[in-house]
Amino acid sequence: MRPSILDPLFAPITALDGVGPKVGGLIEKVVPADLGDRPARVGDLLFTLPHSVVDRRNRPAIVEAAQGAVVTLELRVDRHQPPPRGNRSVPYRVFAHDDTGEIALTFFHAHAAYLEKQLPVGEHVVVSGRMEWFNGRPSMVHPDHIAPLSGADSLPLVEPVYPLTAGLSGKVLRRAITQALSRVPSLPDWLDPAIVRKQNFPSFADALQRLHEPPDPLAVSPEGSAWRRLAYDEFLAGQLSLALTRANVRRLSGRPLKGDGKIEDAIHEALPYSLTGSQEFALAEINADLAEPERMLRLLQGDVGSGKTVVALLAMARAVEAGGQAALMAPTEILARQHFATIAPLAERVGLRIAILTGREKGRERTQTLAGLEDGSVDIVVGTHALFQDQVKFRDLVLVVVDEQHRFGVHQRLAITAKGNAPDMLVMTATPIPRTLVLTAFGDMDVSRLTEKPAGRRPIKTVTLPLDRIDDLVSRITDQIAEGQKVYWICPLVEDSDEIKVTSAEERFATLKHEFGASVGLVHGRMKGTEKDEAMRAFKEGETKVLVATTVIEVGVDVPDATIMVIEHAERFGLAQLHQLRGRVGRGDKPSSCVLLYKDPLGETAKRRLSVMRETEDGFLISEEDLKLRGEGELLGTRQSGTPGFQIARIEFHADLLDLARDDARLILARDPDLQGERGQALRVLLYLFGRDEAVRLLRAG
Repeated sequence: MRPSILDPLFAPITALDGVGPKVGGLIEKVVPADLGDRPARVGDLLFTLPHSVVDRRNRPAIVEAAQGAVVTLELRVDRHQPPPRGNRSVPYRVFAHDDTGEIALTFFHAHAAYLEKQLPVGEHVVVSGRMEWFNGRPSMVHPDHIAPLSGADSLPLVEPVYPLTAGLSGKVLRRAITQALSRVPSLPDWLDPAIVRKQNFPSFADALQRLHEPPDPLAVSPEGSAWRRLAYDEFLAGQLSLALTRANVRRLSGRPLKGDGKIEDAIHEALPYSLTGSQEFALAEINADLAEPERMLRLLQGDVGSGKTVVALLAMARAVEAGGQAALMAPTEILARQHFATIAPLAERVGLRIAILTGREKGRERTQTLAGLEDGSVDIVVGTHALFQDQVKFRDLVLVVVDEQHRFGVHQRLAITAKGNAPDMLVMTATPIPRTLVLTAFGDMDVSRLTEKPAGRRPIKTVTLPLDRIDDLVSRITDQIAEGQKVYWICPLVEDSDEIKVTSAEERFATLKHEFGASVGLVHGRMKGTEKDEAMRAFKEGETKVLVATTVIEVGVDVPDATIMVIEHAERFGLAQLHQLRGRVGRGDKPSSCVLLYKDPLGETAKRRLSVMRETEDGFLISEEDLKLRGEGELLGTRQSGTPGFQIARIEFHADLLDLARDDARLILARDPDLQGERGQALRVLLYLFGRDEAVRLLRAG
């Protein structure tokens, strides 16, 4: 049950004065909460924070007011100059002066009676707005505020500026937010007093007040104490929710999985290479988890090609040695088949019985696999989400490995738990995720990282080159093709138009064909699947030497003898995408290079991006830089991927608070696992406030 103290904040926003269904629909577009299919609530307005302020404390004389500055002027009104009758295109002007000169206050489509009442001739007034100078004459178009000098105190001196959408005015939104603030009840404090003192946090209500009614521009800075306080509240709600999920999953106690090591040893011997140090280390962490009676919940991170699949196979071998079954789930059928092709030969060589199950398996083959899983004659199954349909029954599923190319959330992790008797879980991801985001999205899991490339992978030399030197590049490539090398040439996605995107690839194809003749191929997103496959085959088998492509060249494409990657307009790509594209080369035994072509002049962010690419091949380092440059929401497409996008917290400003919140959450649950104490009850309020109420339901007494 939601604490009744929160009822005023859970009322729909249409309960506020002046907010009908139409205005409510517009406000829903600007609140930062992920509304899903629920209507916006009064509480959502509290977390709709200003992105800047208008500082009206600047009160110069007319002659000192700078072009473009927002100023507040004290004036005496001299005369009104309405437009000629019948000509509405000429503005209405009101002339006023101070001791230093005259100014024209300009209004388009104005109502004369209204302006005569607001600005009576001979009156002293205060006006506030943006200064404009035309041919040395000062002007202010549509002042934001006008008041008689006697009522100057009514002007908001520091006015917050909120995100808006077409049809929603700042005044209407501000009025709604002010009403929401007045409805904030007196809430119990859920923070540890020691943290409040150390971080110099205001109370929850004071933090909201400072941000929405700022005394000065610094009050709305993300680095100010008010914003940091609310960011910490949000982090704490998230970390507490993940810790409760983890405790709930662990409570369904697993069992120790200890084998005799025979199958694992046999796999080690069958491998044509030895494991890297980080593979060995990750495996030791996984085996230690499997040996414990509590369930394993571990995330295995590693760049493409770092050897996650082999680690997963060795973990699954341990599960089979202990007398159970293992399942490997991939997000797509292509990836499931790729895993099966990698694992099956090794598994069969050491006597493991392995099967595949996707939507494509039908008839007798499917029936046999289902029977084998139920009677235990299949040790390991590889498949898609089809593995967790109701008709799939396991004799004894003890380990689930999930290769989640695109993250799925905590809920899906809980759903998988229902198969088998609380199986251990290993989640693999090929996207290097910054540590801070791992904490927010996978805070309920332990993390292992594969940081080395397998033996034989060569470093990739990365250079940047301005587009006007493209002719030099083409002549160098001519020499390299003559030596038998292969080249990817990537053309950028051009915003707004698929047409342009394809034309640019086709245009580049045409110019390179002029140079290299039939040895140039083309692949882009508008081609049929069969055409794409044919273009890739010709490139792989060496019939073409240069492949011009848009970014459709999939992550799974593997052409070991391609050694040069050219990325045109590299400044248009994000760091993660540049890193993924560069990873297409350097897969064979020859030295490889990546050329980033850019168009001058470069902005600061683009410059930084290209220099990061030159400096490092470390996917984790690159992902941390990407986070700094782009911010958390954009980086993972988190709004779509089931990872928590934040309403208030900004990872780039508040990362230091995340570790603190994680430790705090774990300490809270160690002392009060059911949140029954005084602080525990206050924390339940916090969980509801930030939409983490699913965690409250996991409490035994909740």
